[in-house]
Amino acid sequence: MADFKNEYCMHTHTCGELRAADVDAQVVLTGWVWHNRDHGGLIFVDLRDRDGYTQCVFDPDCVTADEFHIAEHLGREFVIEVKGTVRARGEGSVNPNMATGEIEVLANAIKVLNTSVTPPFSIEDGIETDETTRMKWRYMDLRRPEMYKSLFLRHTVAQAMRGALNARGFLEVETPILANSTPEGARDYIVPSRPNPGKFYALPQSPQQFKQMLMCGGIERYYQIARCFRDEDLRADRQPEFTQVDIEMSFVNRDDVLQMMEDVMAEVLAAVGVEHEFPLQRMPWKEAMDRFGCDRPDTRFGMELVELTDIVRGCGFGVFSKAVEAGNIVKAINAKGAGDWSRGDIEKLADVAAANGAKGMAWIAYTTDGKEKSPIIKFLGEEVHEAIKKAMNVEPGDLLLFAADTFAIANAVLAALRLHMADLLGIDRSGHALLWVVDFPMFNYDPEEKKYAAEHHPFTMVPEEDIEKIETAPLEVGSYSYDLVMDGFEAGGGTIRVHNAELQKRILRRVGVSEEDLEVKFGHLLHALELGAPPHGGIALGLDRLCMLLAGKDSIRDVIAFPKTSSAADPMTGAPNVVSGRQLKEVNLRIL
Repeated sequence: MADFKNEYCMHTHTCGELRAADVDAQVVLTGWVWHNRDHGGLIFVDLRDRDGYTQCVFDPDCVTADEFHIAEHLGREFVIEVKGTVRARGEGSVNPNMATGEIEVLANAIKVLNTSVTPPFSIEDGIETDETTRMKWRYMDLRRPEMYKSLFLRHTVAQAMRGALNARGFLEVETPILANSTPEGARDYIVPSRPNPGKFYALPQSPQQFKQMLMCGGIERYYQIARCFRDEDLRADRQPEFTQVDIEMSFVNRDDVLQMMEDVMAEVLAAVGVEHEFPLQRMPWKEAMDRFGCDRPDTRFGMELVELTDIVRGCGFGVFSKAVEAGNIVKAINAKGAGDWSRGDIEKLADVAAANGAKGMAWIAYTTDGKEKSPIIKFLGEEVHEAIKKAMNVEPGDLLLFAADTFAIANAVLAALRLHMADLLGIDRSGHALLWVVDFPMFNYDPEEKKYAAEHHPFTMVPEEDIEKIETAPLEVGSYSYDLVMDGFEAGGGTIRVHNAELQKRILRRVGVSEEDLEVKFGHLLHALELGAPPHGGIALGLDRLCMLLAGKDSIRDVIAFPKTSSAADPMTGAPNVVSGRQLKEVNLRIL
């Protein structure tokens, strides 16, 4: 049977598959002209398709004069068909950098299938073209081999995920895109309903409630590679529309979900040639915050946070002692290798600290020649300073960076500085590190909104012994929640769900849902929970982010075929754009 790549198409082989064993074969190739060179009466054309490159040679003795003239005047990105004979390249002309570098095709016919104007940028890897230009001409960008490789990796991951879940009895079920607006932690994209004037759908931020109702419907094991939408400020690892692998299971506890997901991830990683040890580490949320300052720690390098609160309590440096008196904490990181930096370079780090909520940044540098420099040493006192050095394992060449603030701010500041210093110092972060962060608190307090919010989401089950604290001591309530962390990013997150309607109401009230909204926004779920809902839980993996990490890219835009810019715009199609007055009238809207 013919190779699937060469079925139902005009060519007999792709541009990346011919080898020395194919010498003397009669072939037909199709693709885009990459390079066109005239070497002493012979025309050499590098032909490219998604599979690779093949050098084609046009000899005036082997083609008609008209065809040779065509070969002479081929432009970049012309689409052509070449017929010819595979031959071995001459001695000294083998190209070891091409998979097809041992052979070339001596052409005996050529047909131009389409011409091309001058492309906006070169179709090759490693171009320095700005991202906006690449996105405006995205269909050209997708011709570059590295973009094709990224999309192929994404395809491989998705298919491996489907195969692993199918083999474990999961059903792929689609849930609605046009849904009701419910709080998920970000703004909804809303869609006006023409048949229902004044009413709107919301595009789902996740299929959360639908998948829970599937469990209530007895489906037991569900998954979906789901499109989700969030109207939020964008970063390199966020898009307004994104894809997640959504999974839910009935009659399970936390360990069941984590074990299932590890088994699935082992198959997915193997499919793309990534080795990783299983089972994964399970790190409690509090430990992650204490050691790394965040709940998505990159464990591929050290520079962990060390708490110094007890050491600096009552010391002569007022910033530290006053922070401790106010019930806050003092922590530090040791950036080994930065002790010889200039004062100016060190103080530039204060901008990173300030961007994460710090009011300032204290530091001590220990140079490789044994000197100590810092504006705060003289205030600490020798005993406190020596205790800090011991706690921080100080050696010549070290730089200590401190944060003295609330638990949240001190951790955020040092977590950001830790990653920033790893970049500046060129600390190796190759390979991949996956782990679970577990046991998140159920609630946090939002000082701006002056109310409690769910750390994950309000459908999360809490330990039985903490249920009575929901109203009286919400910040002491734990949860059955878990995040899959990869290379310092949240690759996925999930929880065991509340399956009791009364408990669900208590949690929703605690996060500020009114009695009216209990019915209007959550009535469908609450009624489902009242009618024999099984214990259930699940997880959602960010497919874009997972593929970004596996591909070694810095942005999820590099693993999405048609992404949006940081302003949620599409330079290629011009979206978002204005609509006509007639269209607005049809959905009973007008622009104010």
